[in-house]
Amino acid sequence: MSKIPRNFKLLEELEKGEKGLGAESISYGLSSQDDITMTNWNGTILGPPHSTHENRIYSLTIICDESYPDKPPTVKFISKINLPCVGPSGQVLVDQFETLKNWKRSYTMETVLLELRKSMASPANKKLPQPAEGSTY
Repeated sequence: MSKIPRNFKLLEELEKGEKGLGAESISYGLSSQDDITMTNWNGTILGPPHSTHENRIYSLTIICDESYPDKPPTVKFISKINLPCVGPSGQVLVDQFETLKNWKRSYTMETVLLELRKSMASPANKKLPQPAEGSTY
């Protein structure tokens, strides 16, 4: 079976993200419509209910370099958040986040954002104290 080329995969993800065909709790799209390499993306996660993240909107940057989707994207929170898988400057730590650590070519940016949201809602993380709403890295 042949691999889907990087650009085809990213175009598919772009279309899904722009048309809002994915989960309602997340969104993603290109940072700039002029980015013909489709490298720099923005993501948003709506905080899960019944957690310290409820009613919060988290902004992230996602970088899909030339090795994507063979290697995971680089993901960084712009909005401050207290999660074990997020480093002191907002980067999602590959070795602390299973989705990036055990990356599969079939995963997408949507997969990453949904798994981060799931992590926010997990029993171990849903009551963690959070930085002031609206604060950024």
